[in-house]
Amino acid sequence: MEHIRTPKVENVRLLDRSSGQRKASIGILYLSATHTIFVENNPETRKETWVLHSMVSSVERPPTIPTGSQLILRCKDFRVFQILIPQERDCLDVHTSLVRLSRPEKYSELYCLSFNPNVNKVEREESWNFIDLMDDYKRMGVPNNLWVSTAANSEYRVCDTYPSELFVPKSATPAVIVGSSRFRSRGRFPALSYFHQDTLAAVCRCSQPLSGFSGRCQEDEMMLQVMMKSNPGSDYIYVVDTRPKLNAMANRAAGKGYENEDHYTNIKLQFIGIENIHVMRSSQQKIIDVGEMRFPSMTDFLYGLENSGWLKHIKAVLDAGLFIARAVADEGVSVLVHCSDGWDRTAQACSVASILLDPYYRSIKGLMVLIERDWVSFGHKFSHRYAHLDGDPKEVSPVIDQFLECVWQLSEQFPCAFEFNERFLIAMHTHIYSCQYGTFLGNCQKERRDMRLHERSHSVWPQLWKDRAEYTNPLYKAEQSQSQDVLRPNTTPYCFKMWKGLYNHVAKSTPPRQSPADFLSAVMEESHQLEEELTNQQERIAALTGKPITWEKTMVPRRRTSQLRPTHCGPDPPTTYTDPITSSAQDNGHALSKDPHLTLPLGPHPHPDGLAICSDLESGVADLSSRSSSGWDDGKDPDSDEAVFTNA
Repeated sequence: MEHIRTPKVENVRLLDRSSGQRKASIGILYLSATHTIFVENNPETRKETWVLHSMVSSVERPPTIPTGSQLILRCKDFRVFQILIPQERDCLDVHTSLVRLSRPEKYSELYCLSFNPNVNKVEREESWNFIDLMDDYKRMGVPNNLWVSTAANSEYRVCDTYPSELFVPKSATPAVIVGSSRFRSRGRFPALSYFHQDTLAAVCRCSQPLSGFSGRCQEDEMMLQVMMKSNPGSDYIYVVDTRPKLNAMANRAAGKGYENEDHYTNIKLQFIGIENIHVMRSSQQKIIDVGEMRFPSMTDFLYGLENSGWLKHIKAVLDAGLFIARAVADEGVSVLVHCSDGWDRTAQACSVASILLDPYYRSIKGLMVLIERDWVSFGHKFSHRYAHLDGDPKEVSPVIDQFLECVWQLSEQFPCAFEFNERFLIAMHTHIYSCQYGTFLGNCQKERRDMRLHERSHSVWPQLWKDRAEYTNPLYKAEQSQSQDVLRPNTTPYCFKMWKGLYNHVAKSTPPRQSPADFLSAVMEESHQLEEELTNQQERIAALTGKPITWEKTMVPRRRTSQLRPTHCGPDPPTTYTDPITSSAQDNGHALSKDPHLTLPLGPHPHPDGLAICSDLESGVADLSSRSSSGWDDGKDPDSDEAVFTNA
C-alpha cells in the first residue's frame, strides 16, 4: 500500500478494447495493493472491472488532451484498457503507482502470497498433491528393467534446476551420472521425460555438452551408450538439437556446442532450427501489433502476419515434436533432446511430442500432468520468462505461449481428439502470468521449496479441475482419441492459423458471436435434460400401467442430397457412417446401379441448395461459424464509429 499515491479518483472514463465496448464508461477508479478496480457510476449496472497488477505488462501515458490525461494499460493476456482522468496530477499519481505495483521487486509482493481462497490448511496441502508425477511414470510402466529411479539428485546435489526424483537407464552408475552432469551446461544431464511402452523407445532431455571444438567426456559418452542399450529394438539413438545449426556452431566457439558424431558413435544428430528467446520475444510483439489493428486492410493484415514470422516459429516447434514422435512410434528409436540449457526449446519439443504420442495428455487432467512434468518440475524459468519480478527484460520470452498455441493448432486439425477446449488453454495462459497461484512461480523446484510455496500459496490445478465443465470440448470422443493413438498433423504452411481467440483483443463494432463449441455445449445440455425428462415420464407410465414402455424408432425419409455417402475430408478419421440406401443396394446386388431413374452426379452437386457432399465428420457438426448471430446483415455495420474519448 505504501506505493499507492492516490487510492481513489472520481469521474474517470474507461474503455475496455478487448470486451467489444464501443463507448467509454464513467465511474470511480480505485487502486488496491493487488488490483486496479473501476466501478461504473450507472446505478442500474454498477459494473466492476478488476485488473490484477501482475497482469499489467506496461503503463503508457500519451500526451494530454483537452478533456483530460490518458493512460493505456497493456496486459500480459493482450487486453488493452484506455483510461481518461480529468486532472493531470491525479493521472501522474496513478501512473507512478501502477508502474511500481506492476513491477514487483521481490516474491513477497506477489499476489499468490496474499491470495486466500476459502480453504483450510489441510485442503491447501492436499491441493499440492493433486498432480502426482510418480503416478504418471507408473502409467508409462516406469520403473522397469530398463529405466529406474536414481537418488543421485536428491537434495539437488548434482543439478539444482532439475527435480530431485529422476529416471535414468538402469545401467547408468552414479559415477556416469555425475561425470555426464559436469560435461553438460548447468549440470543438466540426460534424464527420462517419456517412455513409450509399445516400442520401448524413450524421450530424454538434457542441455548442450561443453565440448567446444575438441572436448569430450568418457562418462557422457557412456551415458548415451547406456541410453541406447535401454532400448532393445535399436542400435542407435537420435540426438535432436532444437537450435539452428549456425547458433549451435557459435556456442561451440564459446566452449559449448553439440555432440561430435566421431566421439558418440551410436548417435544420429539432427538439428531442428527453433530460434532463440530474443527472436521469439520480438516476433510475438509483432503478432500482438497485428491483433491490435483497428480496421486493417487485407494487405496490411497479411503483411503484418508474414512480417512477424510467428506462425513460422510455431511450425518449427510442431515439426520438432513431430520428428520425435515419428522416431519413437514409427522407428522405435529413443531420442535425446536439448537446446542450450535445456529448459526452453527442449520443454517445447518434449511436451509436443508427448501430446502427439499419448492420448492421455490430450485430456484435461493429462495436460495438467504434462505441464507439471516437462515445465514446472524440469525447471522452466517461469519467473524470468514471464516477468513475474522486475528484472532483465532480455530474459522475457513467450516460450510456453508457443507450446499452448501448438496444442491449439493441433486441436484445430483434430477437433475430436482433445477433451479440453480453447477456453482451457487461454485460462492456463492467464494463470501462468497472473501469479494468483504458486504453481508457476519461481524458476525451478528447489527455488519453490526454498520459498516454502506449499505452505504460503495454493496450487492452481484443483481449481482448474473443479471448473472442468467449463473447459470441456463437446466434440471430444475418448474412444476415438484412444484408437487414434499417435496424432500425425499436417504441418504444411496453409494448415496454420492465427490464434485470434488469444491475440485479437481489439474493439469490435458488433456484439460477440456465440462460438460453435458453446452452441454445441448448450444443445448437448438441453438434450441431456430432455432425455432425463423422457426417462422420468417412462418410469411414471410404467408404474401406472405395470408394463415397461418400449419406443419404436421411426425412419424419416431423407432428402436425396443426403443419400450420398459423404467424402471424408480432414485429419481425423471419419465417423462411422451407415447409409441405409447404400446398404440395401449392396444387399440387392447393387440394384441402384441398374435403376435408370437414379443418376449419381460426378461433379458438383446439382441441387439448388448447393449442399456440399463433403461434411465435417471429424467434428460431428456442420460449420456453424458461417452463420451470423448478430441480428443484422453481416455486410452492414449499424455502428461503425469507433469509440473515442471526448475530443480525443
